[in-house]
Amino acid sequence: MRKEDCFYLGKIVSKFSFKGEVLIKLDTDEPELYKELESVFLSIGRDLVPFFIDRISLHKSDLLRVKFEDVDTEAEAEGMLKTEVYLPLSFLPELTGNKFYFHEIIGFTMKDVNYGVVGLINAVNESAAQPLFVVENEGKELLIPMNDEFIVEVSRKEKYILVETPEGLIDLYL
Repeated sequence: MRKEDCFYLGKIVSKFSFKGEVLIKLDTDEPELYKELESVFLSIGRDLVPFFIDRISLHKSDLLRVKFEDVDTEAEAEGMLKTEVYLPLSFLPELTGNKFYFHEIIGFTMKDVNYGVVGLINAVNESAAQPLFVVENEGKELLIPMNDEFIVEVSRKEKYILVETPEGLIDLYL
């Protein structure tokens, strides 16, 4: 399995018991969706390695308590600390309306209510205070804030996002 075919679920943050259990801090708003997993992929070196689950339960609000098959000691669990956890993209629940996953909008056209076609979305920049659409327009890169108030429509069928940006924002780049 390749990382490009998966999404980041969380990270192993601590051991839980002397029997090899670990706690996974989830990167999700809906932890209950993942309380019945049978396996996950752990990022070990450059590879994603499948690990099968013996027992799993929610622990507090955003933690999964997991006992992996063949991980039976505290020392084995300790060796897994800080390991990233992934699942195949097919595990993501389907979103509707104006909600979307960042990976699914790459390649969509961005249109603005007032400006028209802005360009092609080729990335999402998550390193700023708020996520930004990275849009390519004739060799120029535009950074458009990913603000719910700006997003008018997401068309998965026609692969575009319609936005209404503040006056002058697009002109700043072009």
